[in-house]
Amino acid sequence: MRYRLVDADGTACVVADGRIADADAPCEFTLELQGARLRPGLINAHDHLHRNHYPRLGAPPYPDAYAWGRDLHDRWARDIARCRALDRSSALLFGALKTLLGGATTVVHHDRWEPAFDGGFPVRVMRTRIAHSLRFEPDLARAAKGEPALRGRPLCIHLAEGINAEAADEVRELEERGLLDDRLLAVHVVGADDDGVRRLRAAGAAVVWCPTSNAFLFGRTAPRALLAEGMAVLLGSDSLLTGDGTLLDELRAARALGLLDDARLAAAVGETAARRLGLAPPALAPGAAADLVALRRPLLDASAADVDLVIVGGMPRLADERYAELLERCGVASEVLRVGDTTKRVAAPLASIAQRVFELAPECARIVERRAVAT
Repeated sequence: MRYRLVDADGTACVVADGRIADADAPCEFTLELQGARLRPGLINAHDHLHRNHYPRLGAPPYPDAYAWGRDLHDRWARDIARCRALDRSSALLFGALKTLLGGATTVVHHDRWEPAFDGGFPVRVMRTRIAHSLRFEPDLARAAKGEPALRGRPLCIHLAEGINAEAADEVRELEERGLLDDRLLAVHVVGADDDGVRRLRAAGAAVVWCPTSNAFLFGRTAPRALLAEGMAVLLGSDSLLTGDGTLLDELRAARALGLLDDARLAAAVGETAARRLGLAPPALAPGAAADLVALRRPLLDASAADVDLVIVGGMPRLADERYAELLERCGVASEVLRVGDTTKRVAAPLASIAQRVFELAPECARIVERRAVAT
């Protein structure tokens, strides 16, 4: 179906066959977005889609993520077992719902590729080289090399995720292994020392910043010198095991820290993220992918309740209840989901899965509750 969206500023986008068409193209349906503004869908550069149905677990602060991982399995084995009762397919779909509530249409899943991602998944999952970390990746050389089709793509790896000397040393070790280059997306990098910062910058690497996850585990985040102008910074929500919530929550928290200006923060979920991941620049122009989000508030002020519409590949996946007709016309079966003081429609069975998750781990309901960012 060919349809037109007109936002509060009068910006018009015609969607046809999964892409944006010429604005004057004939349409079967026009939807006026009341009080919301269209923008390209956001890019979440780091999440573990299958781990968002866990509450925050641990007794921080920790010296590094390895210590947290060991402690998790030693002291919270019952909680982990309880949450594993949710089947993996549902867990991945709940991760997709969190992605949509954050206004994102594309996400980097820092784990193995899942068959579910190959067709019909509610969001785009970026396929790239993934290595867990220097210590927890069983075969680092193989993971870093990647499958033949991925060998020109960026390498995402948890790096220097800690505040001890061992974390700082990981930057040097990665360089010794020949993996510190301009295709590296270094996730977290909380523990980089001055020498590590210099090496990362000299190599042209990029940083995937997850400030709320860092604050939970270590009480601090990546060093100011690392994030300063000249470093490509992408933003990731991480999973609910450690992160605060959606990508919009992460943006507001990042802004409160004052380490990046507003333009660089917006680029961290837009132009910078697309460039470093090898994606087309986000745009509302004809020919661009119809991956769109409509927000009621400015990007850096918005929360999940302000997400009025999310379209992925031309298909509506989340919409304010006022726009339910769009889902119906596009043949998208939907369910009701309360988000803050608003009512949304989400692609089925996302709301049903959310209800199961909230019963299993009530703390995870924070992704649908409007919350102020602590300053």
